[in-house]
Amino acid sequence: MIRADSQPTNYHTEFTNGEHISTSDTTPGKGGANRGFRPHELLEAALATCMNMTVRMAADQQGIPLSSVSVTVSLNREEPGKPVFEYSVQFGGALSEAQKARLLSAGEKCPVRNTLSHPLRFIPCAQ
Repeated sequence: MIRADSQPTNYHTEFTNGEHISTSDTTPGKGGANRGFRPHELLEAALATCMNMTVRMAADQQGIPLSSVSVTVSLNREEPGKPVFEYSVQFGGALSEAQKARLLSAGEKCPVRNTLSHPLRFIPCAQ
């Protein structure tokens, strides 16, 4: 669970899982001070980090000599009501095309992507 608490300056928000803390904000053009990740960037980060970890786990499990992986994710919201997550994956190490394909396939099955691929519901919790 994540808890988000307002901070003294406009829209600056601190969030925590009870162990780690980070901040979110909006751009100056929207009244913020750009003191943290924007909320949509956090969605991008959730997918990018999950894909990154999933690829590394798959490489470990399959004995693939992956030295590094870099995942970029961008949320394209140009078409109203039809957001698209655009991503790229760069592999480090002397990997064959078959190994890269296996790792890419694994990354595309990461838990966050699985969650985002299903219809979502929003339910308020009792206080």
